Amino acid sequence: MDAWKYRWGVEQWSAYFENQALPVMRRSKDHLLQLESAEGDRLSPRELADIVLQDPMLCLCLLREAERRKSHRLDHETTTALAAILQLGVDEFSELLLTSPEVEEANAGLLRVETRACVAAQIAIVWAKGRMDLNPEEVAVAALLAGAGDLLLWFYAPELPLKADDELRSGRARRSEQAQSQACGFTFKQLTMRCAERWKLPALVMQLLRGSDSVRAQLVRTCSNAARHLLDESDTSTLALAADLSDASRLIPGVSLDWLIDALPSFAAERRPALLDATRELFKIPAG
Repeated sequence: MDAWKYRWGVEQWSAYFENQALPVMRRSKDHLLQLESAEGDRLSPRELADIVLQDPMLCLCLLREAERRKSHRLDHETTTALAAILQLGVDEFSELLLTSPEVEEANAGLLRVETRACVAAQIAIVWAKGRMDLNPEEVAVAALLAGAGDLLLWFYAPELPLKADDELRSGRARRSEQAQSQACGFTFKQLTMRCAERWKLPALVMQLLRGSDSVRAQLVRTCSNAARHLLDESDTSTLALAADLSDASRLIPGVSLDWLIDALPSFAAERRPALLDATRELFKIPAG
């Protein structure tokens, strides 16, 4: 990375990303080609939307393109992957995906953030349905995009998130946002929000990304936290995940802790008793 870019703040980076082609995962292209081979011209928009919900950069690319092409006659926002695909059309979506640059599989930092985003979206679908959300996919899309700033930096300027990681590991920062501010002068969430503003993503998506303006937005934040702690292998991860389950139980009345845990993808069975005990003891939640 050019030395002068180290002095860039949120405005400069968001302006830079505004004109860049967004990368997608190679598996998304492979999945599309498999569908085309199996189904020919009968591609289902729902099947294509499922591909998008497993690739945060593709989702960001799709929503950005849908917003660019949106007709002024439309009186509603495009807030889900399915709606964006229906707006663009299957052929246009396929071209967008197949002509996008690909994520470098050796980029371990990006893959870590990408995995966390996908896990958050999986949790969001189930937990949003649990609270009878009118459109759980909107919650899942926001959870998928919550780490967009991290992903963009890992792809275009990995030196910056590496510096933030070093701040955290060294003990000079105690939390991720503090480490990012110390290393870069801004937090990655601030970058996510500024990029979303520049790309004029739907107001509802912006609200959900902020993570505080409504119960749905709080659920997005809780799903993102739960995904991070689920994938964390540190000694404190169980306690942190217990806090996330406590938050989720307040946002989704009437569900049991067992039901909440069942929504955690690939959760190791041997971790379950300790997690249940920690949650009940710390937050006084009765057994399911």
